[in-house]
Amino acid sequence: MSVTVRVPAKVNVQLAVGAARPDGFHDLANVFLAVGLYDEVTVTPADELTVTCSGPDAAQVPLDASNLAARAAIALAERHGIAPHVHIHIAKDIPVAGGMAGGSADGAAALLACDALWSTGATRDELLAICAELGSDVPFSLVGGAALGIGRGEQLTTIDVGGTFHWVFAVADGGLSTPAVYGEFDRLTADTDVPAPAASPALLDALRRGDTHALAGALSNDLQPAALSLRPSLDDTLAAGTAAGALAALVSGSGPTTAFLVADAESARKVADALLTSGTCRTARVAVSPAPGATVL
Repeated sequence: MSVTVRVPAKVNVQLAVGAARPDGFHDLANVFLAVGLYDEVTVTPADELTVTCSGPDAAQVPLDASNLAARAAIALAERHGIAPHVHIHIAKDIPVAGGMAGGSADGAAALLACDALWSTGATRDELLAICAELGSDVPFSLVGGAALGIGRGEQLTTIDVGGTFHWVFAVADGGLSTPAVYGEFDRLTADTDVPAPAASPALLDALRRGDTHALAGALSNDLQPAALSLRPSLDDTLAAGTAAGALAALVSGSGPTTAFLVADAESARKVADALLTSGTCRTARVAVSPAPGATVL
């Protein structure tokens, strides 16, 4: 018997970042939106815990106990006195190290899959607590849809979304380390008074009304200057997508994937084609949001 879970990528339509805390983390006001690019994680009983991966950039995915999917299986097993002896296979379609929470998604998917495989009877709150232990973005990968994350981003409040939003995601060559981007944020803001992060009322209202143009005017990412500092070529990608007709453009999370909000499906195809022609990205993906969270297939 095996269990497969499908789990979405995310885009941060707002990422407000506070100053570094004593524990090294940053307080956030992180507005997540799940988008229709998915990984599928399958767990099967085995003699020991193993991880395999297929799909784009699979070679970049760690296959040892550092993989969030493996860590999720171990965490759930420890809570319920179960040996974490499963084979975890990750079928990747979310960009790797691209600021779209691909690793976090795999952790949430493996957790839900193991819960179903082992019939642990874990409550939703227990699963979310394990997700929060695994990483700041993991709880949202379980929940999906749209949510405001505070604290490290793991304390979620769901947000109603009143329509469908169309996106193009430009995938860059290579990844960007999230800790490195936060480190660069700290360097760039070292001599400034970083305000406490807060969600934008205009952005939340745009999501609730399903107003694409209003959302375009409210998108923001406090990590974008740091990502551009570490990868200046992303400026060319942002400019190419905007010139092709995107309503708004920003770095997705810690990057280096860049996100372009467009008016409709036809505009998405046009912007994706222009980005590919521009030579400023490796590939361009079209997706819609919101998308459901981790789901057993």
